[in-house]
Amino acid sequence: MWRTPRGEHVFFIFYVLCGLFAAYAHAFMNRSSLAPMIGASGAISGVLGAYMLLYPRARVVTLVMFGFYIRTVEVPAMIVLGLWFVMQFLNVLIMSGSGGGVAWHAHIAGFAAGIIMIGLFKRRDVLFGGGRRFHYP
Repeated sequence: MWRTPRGEHVFFIFYVLCGLFAAYAHAFMNRSSLAPMIGASGAISGVLGAYMLLYPRARVVTLVMFGFYIRTVEVPAMIVLGLWFVMQFLNVLIMSGSGGGVAWHAHIAGFAAGIIMIGLFKRRDVLFGGGRRFHYP
């Protein structure tokens, strides 16, 4: 998916750019914070955003628990990642002003960066939505 004629380091560049975008967005939204920001969750969120666009129907094995009832269920990536993204927004609303030590704004910004930039980084034969373009010799 990530290897192109432009080189093998395309994924690394994409990952770093998502992380930088996430870090700057978090710093902008939390200008008065004195807490250090460490971690890669913003960059990982960018990869999740890209994955959601490229493979929305991919099945993600998810653990479901209702009391003592525990089961794994396969759920489309679009649903799992869409719910995850909504949870990030809810956490911003609930946790705003209380600190908490989690860079929620970085998660949201990284996810958005991945969605925005994936078109520039994906291989041409990988289509959005999980399809592939075949080349005949």
